[in-house]
Amino acid sequence: MKSNREQIQDLKKNGYPLTLETVFNLAFENYKKIAIYAGSLFLVGTALFLIIAATIIHYTYGLANFQELIQNPENLDPKNFSDEFITAYIISMTLLGCFIRPVFAGFIKMAHCAQKDEEFHVATIFSYYKWSYFKELFSATFIISIFNTGITFIMEASGIPVLGMLASISIGLLTILSVPLIIFSNFSAVESINTSIVLTLKQPLLLLGLLMIAYLFCITGFFIFFIGLFFTFPFLYSMYYAIYSSIIGFND
Repeated sequence: MKSNREQIQDLKKNGYPLTLETVFNLAFENYKKIAIYAGSLFLVGTALFLIIAATIIHYTYGLANFQELIQNPENLDPKNFSDEFITAYIISMTLLGCFIRPVFAGFIKMAHCAQKDEEFHVATIFSYYKWSYFKELFSATFIISIFNTGITFIMEASGIPVLGMLASISIGLLTILSVPLIIFSNFSAVESINTSIVLTLKQPLLLLGLLMIAYLFCITGFFIFFIGLFFTFPFLYSMYYAIYSSIIGFND
C-alpha cells in the first residue's frame, strides 16, 4: 500500500475523480452529526469574543468614539486611512487569524471524529495548539493571510471592491486543503500551501461550486433569527473535511 505522501504525489500528477453529489452528501451527513454541538461552541465563542473586543475598545478608544467612527461612512473608506492604520490593520488581522486557526482546524478534526463515530468534546477544537501543529498552522495562515489581506486591501483601495472580493475568493479556493494537509498528512506550512494549490487546480470549478454551496448553506442561518447562522456555519468545516476525505482519504 502506498504511503499518504506517495498517494498525494500521484494525485498531484494524475488528478483525481470527484463528483459534486458525492462530496455534498458526505459533507451533509457529517454536518448532521456535529451541527448542534459545534454550533453551540460557535455561539458561546462568538459571545466571549465580542465581550472581550468591547472591553478592549472601551478602555483603549472609548465606545462612544468608536460608535461615532463607524457611523461616518467616510471614516470607513480605505482611501482615507493613514499608512500607519493600514499597517496596523493588516498586522492585527493577520495575527488574529494565525492564533485562532488551530481552533478552526479543531472543528475539522471534530468532523473527522464524527465520521468515525468517535467521541468529541470541547477539548477537541483545541487539539492543534500543540507546538508541532501550531507552528505550521500559524505559518501557513500568516503566509496566506498577509497575501490575502494585502491584495484585497489594494484592490478595494483602487475603487473596484469586486476585485478585492474575487482575489479573496481565489486565494481561499486555492488554499482550501492547506489546513487538512497539515493536521491529517503532517505537511509543513509551505508544503501544504503548494500542494493545496496544485490539487485544487485539478478540479477548480467543481471545488468552487462546492465552496459556494457551503457558503450559501451557512448564509441561510441569517434567516433563522440570525442565531441560526451559528448552527449552519459548521457545515463549512464538514465540507472542508469532505473535500479532503474525497480527494485524499485516510489510511486508517
